[in-house]
Amino acid sequence: MEWLNSLLWNEGIAHTILLYSLIIALGVLCGKIRIAGISLGPTFVLFAGLLIGHLGFTVSHEVAEFIRDFGLILFIYSIGLQVGPGFFSSFKKGGVQLNLLAAGIVLTGVLVTVLIYFLLQGRVSMPMLVGIMSGAVTNTPGLGAAQEALRQALEAGQITEAPQIAMGYAVAYPLGVVGIILSIILIRVIFRIKLEKEENDLQAESESVADKPERLTLRLSNKALHGRELHDIKQLVGRNFVVSRLMRGNDFSIPQTETVLLEGDILLVIAAQADAEPIKAFIGETTEVDWKISEKKLVSRRIVITQGEINGKTLGSLKIRSLYGVNVTRVNRSGVDLLGSPNLKLQVGDRVMVVGEKGDIEKVEKFLGNTLKKLNEPHIITIFFGIFVGILIGSIPFFIPGMPMPVKLGLAGGPLVISILIGRFGYKLKLITYTTQSANLMLREIGISLFLASVGITSGGKFAETVFSADGLLWVGLGFLITTLPLIIMGFVGRKFTRLNYFTLIGLMAGSTTDPPALSYSTSIASNDQPAVSYSTVYPLTMFLRVILAQILILAFI
Repeated sequence: MEWLNSLLWNEGIAHTILLYSLIIALGVLCGKIRIAGISLGPTFVLFAGLLIGHLGFTVSHEVAEFIRDFGLILFIYSIGLQVGPGFFSSFKKGGVQLNLLAAGIVLTGVLVTVLIYFLLQGRVSMPMLVGIMSGAVTNTPGLGAAQEALRQALEAGQITEAPQIAMGYAVAYPLGVVGIILSIILIRVIFRIKLEKEENDLQAESESVADKPERLTLRLSNKALHGRELHDIKQLVGRNFVVSRLMRGNDFSIPQTETVLLEGDILLVIAAQADAEPIKAFIGETTEVDWKISEKKLVSRRIVITQGEINGKTLGSLKIRSLYGVNVTRVNRSGVDLLGSPNLKLQVGDRVMVVGEKGDIEKVEKFLGNTLKKLNEPHIITIFFGIFVGILIGSIPFFIPGMPMPVKLGLAGGPLVISILIGRFGYKLKLITYTTQSANLMLREIGISLFLASVGITSGGKFAETVFSADGLLWVGLGFLITTLPLIIMGFVGRKFTRLNYFTLIGLMAGSTTDPPALSYSTSIASNDQPAVSYSTVYPLTMFLRVILAQILILAFI
């Protein structure tokens, strides 16, 4: 059995891979266990690593550091690619209010952390408090960013030893998950919220949403429009809409921009809800037509854009209507329907709704791609080009007044910023940023598992004695304060002063802590997807703030 003893205890490639495989497999398996409907998910990999480290198993420090940082980069970068397309649009309309409240939760948490540091007169160091704060809000990238800042400070000679802040993170994390959900429940109790009433209010509010495309069947009764081309009529109306089909007598057709419309023509119009009434008032009254009859001649089909050459081009520049005689009425992107307007920039992975004759649609399919196999092919160039640029940007020092040393975005912040920008604007560089949901999740899970396993096994030796010491219990209490105080304060503000719907508010609270278990709880008590919508609206900015502020706190107090 000497070979087994050597494999388990002697450091080497096989030894390292064996330990990482055991830690990740054990952690993911235990992470599926639910207590009161709540699971820790992949975060349990950290506790598996702590256990293995506590039992005396070790890996080379240099190897663990490399795997930790590479895993963090993969995790951060895949998150950025996912949220990038919606990052800037999340600040529009109601998203501004939600993001301001989420930023308030983040900044209040930072303020509470700083106050604790001064009230305890430095008994708990700021680096350890940042680790506790990251665990209290269940934000692993924040922990990674803080560790990166400590590494920078160590290399610059600002500190002689980097503290094991992962222990503070691990101690605060479990009660952090519970504290977030308790805060959500407490807001409900304080305001005596009835879920059924919130549901009805949300339904009434959603009926007034203006951006969702709406189908209108209109009879052209405005005599001033008789004999005019469709292009001229669109200019006169001054609203954005698409005429999907035209019925004249018993004949159905696809109108072109130069099609002359006549009084009595019946039009199937696709327009945003906000524009529906003005369009109706200008063109004519609504009528009833069974458009299914037109399917004997015309068909509608969703086509997936898989041709890389189309990435970033506007719908109008493709001249699909004039070249193929079909209409693109809607574009579905990441589950959201967008109006097929000429200035809409298309991206690989978009699903376009095309209406026309079957033969013409088949030609459009060849033009746009519609080859799902292409979507399943990973675009490795985009991923590693983005990581390359992200590390370069993350290594650039910039000075903040009052800081003892220049701040860098680092291995966490750099790839995050670049991945968000590439996710949103990559098409301008002819980069295909589309990845399937499963591929993105695979990258994220591998990255976070490698990161947490590395953190766990390197911190496990001292974890047990720390947890059950007086300092360990203090950390648990401090973490609970950092979790609950900002959520309760800003949750009160969101409900009392901004009158947010409860389902919107709890999604905001979960998103501001980037906590999937809290989102899971929120969606379980809602019969709608509003918590998830609110969560995804504030998630990008929250993630960015937590990564950057964790580094700033470290560098400001060392």
